[in-house]
Amino acid sequence: MSMDEKTMVNDILEGVKAGLTAYQTAITETENTTLRQTFQQMRNNDESFQFELFKVAQAKGYYKSAQKATPAEIGNLKSELQ
Repeated sequence: MSMDEKTMVNDILEGVKAGLTAYQTAITETENTTLRQTFQQMRNNDESFQFELFKVAQAKGYYKSAQKATPAEIGNLKSELQ
């Protein structure tokens, strides 16, 4: 893929990420059970799409994962959340 394709993939990933946030808001604010389930299914589909695209981007070197947390950092976070 060219640099334009890399930008396009990253833009799509960012757009889907923003959409997932919007779905979460809609899900938490929707009273109608059927509509809520529809939003949840749409979110699940977008999450699957995002993950597949992420794997392609990572394989192509377009995405570099964040540094992994140390065991101490994980322990500290667990303690803070409990």
